Amino acid sequence: AMEKSYMSMFLLLVAISCVLAKDAGKKDTKETTAKPKLPQTLSRGWGDQLIWTQTYEEALFRAKHSQKPLMIIHHLEDCPHSQALKKVFAEHKDIQKLAEKFILLNLVYETTDKNLAPDGQYVPRVLFIDPSLTVRADITGRYSNRLYAYEPSDISLLYSNMQKALKLLKTEL
Repeated sequence: AMEKSYMSMFLLLVAISCVLAKDAGKKDTKETTAKPKLPQTLSRGWGDQLIWTQTYEEALFRAKHSQKPLMIIHHLEDCPHSQALKKVFAEHKDIQKLAEKFILLNLVYETTDKNLAPDGQYVPRVLFIDPSLTVRADITGRYSNRLYAYEPSDISLLYSNMQKALKLLKTEL
């Protein structure tokens, strides 16, 4: 009976996030050389009217100089979990409004900064970084094995975590 519950736990872990394959890097080069049919905006569909930064370095610079927290969304275009989260995120009016108070970055590739993968390189994952450029390990989702993973059903938790990131900023600065 014990083995069975382990197995079902394991299946759940597999179900909630897309684990990045080692050869994902190779595939990317093909996609970037192929001409996209539609002009791709920096939002990649997470909020077309929001201002998104282009690179991690630019995002850090802007967070530091604007004294706004940075929200980084790691996702993959061909990951159904990323797609599902993107849809509810983009359609959530309160989140889209609150997101204006953040420096925003969404990434479809990993950075070399290990701080952005404190517990692994899974997607989707959302991390908050404060203007002192510290990754907020205290702002997490509800899965103990994938701390920064959110499912579409966790969208209200993500919203309250965004509020938390802004509130922490006020109390600490």
